[in-house]
Formats: sequence, structure tokens, C-alpha cells
Amino acid sequence: MRARHFPFYLLLLLLCACGQKNQEAEPETQAVDTIPMMVMQIQKCSRLYTSEYQLHKIVTFNDSMSLNGSFLQKDFKIDLPMWRRKLAIPMTAQVKAFVDFSKFSEKNIKRHDGRIEIILPDPQIAMTSTQIDHEEIKKKVSFLRSNFTDEEMTHIQQQGRADIIRSLSRLGIIENARQSAARQLIPILAQMGYEESQITITFRKKFTLADIPTLIRKID
Repeated sequence: MRARHFPFYLLLLLLCACGQKNQEAEPETQAVDTIPMMVMQIQKCSRLYTSEYQLHKIVTFNDSMSLNGSFLQKDFKIDLPMWRRKLAIPMTAQVKAFVDFSKFSEKNIKRHDGRIEIILPDPQIAMTSTQIDHEEIKKKVSFLRSNFTDEEMTHIQQQGRADIIRSLSRLGIIENARQSAARQLIPILAQMGYEESQITITFRKKFTLADIPTLIRKID
């Protein structure tokens, strides 16, 4: 009885051995390079807005006139209060920081010792809108002076926008952009098998306050 079943058992053992060999070889045949896939997934982020700010500013302008001259070889300057003009314009600006991944490539990825580093494209800053509270504009014009013209008002508002842009350096906007980008990219990398401790998200350089004006872009 046992002799009859021997060929069957032998065939079963051979099939199991072949199946085990195929399972061991399978990872080699399915191994793929994840970098192109990673690039494709990150490019899908396109323009990633990382932080948004709403800034309020009262733009002030003081236009006074004075009488200058000299008397007994001494210079003098006399302010003329009756010739003063003052203006205050409340302004609200919407500012966004973003990272544009449309040109992200394998050059932005570094792998070493099981770790991965993502080098972000340079952050960009855009003032998406500004609003003037026309009802709250305050003007004080001496009866001896002419009122502010539309051209003067526009010029003063432009100065206010420039002041807002200069104030961005105090907001930590670059570091906020990096952290926000990291929060959105890390889950993508985690799905590809990387632990959070293995991931570094950084910019190509440490941007300084002097770099802020070079990062400002007009919104499309």
C-alpha cells in the first residue's frame, strides 16, 4: 500500500520545491526603481501653496511745508502749520508663499545610506490681492493747500504695498514654507516605504532676509 503512494509523494515534494524557488526569485523580477515614480507623484503637487498671510497696514503720509532762509548769517527753518496735509489709508494685503513643483526632477532627490533627501525648488512669494477701506480713509488738508489728487493717492498706496513686502522678512515665511511642504510630501514618501526618520526636506540654500525681494513673483 505504501509503495503505491510513493510516486505521488515524490511528485508533491518536487512541486513544492519548484514553488519555493519561484517565490524566492519573485522579488528580483518585480524590483523597480521608485525614483521616477516619486518624481511623478511630487510633480502632481504642481504649485503647492504652503502658507498664507493676511496683513493689515495703515499707510500714513504727512506733507508739510516750511520756510527756509538765513538771517544774520544763521540758517533757519520755520514750519508752516497752516500748510499741512495728512493722509491715512487702511490697507489689507493677501500674501501667499508657494513652491512650484512643475520642474521637479531626479536632480532634486538624493539617496544615501538608506536615507532620502528632497531638495525643494526655491520658494516663491506672491501678493495675490490688496484692498483699500475707502470708507475709513482719513484726510486732513489745510484750506491753504489743494486736496490730494488721484495720482498722489495711487503713489501713496504703492508705497504702502512696498512697506508690506519689506515686512515679510519678519514673518519667518521661508521656514514656514519648508515645514508646510514637508508635511505634505512626507506621506507621499512614506507610501513608498520610507520611515519619517529617513526623510529630509530642505531648500538648496539657507535663504536670508536679503533674499526675500528676489523670491517675490507676480501671481498668474
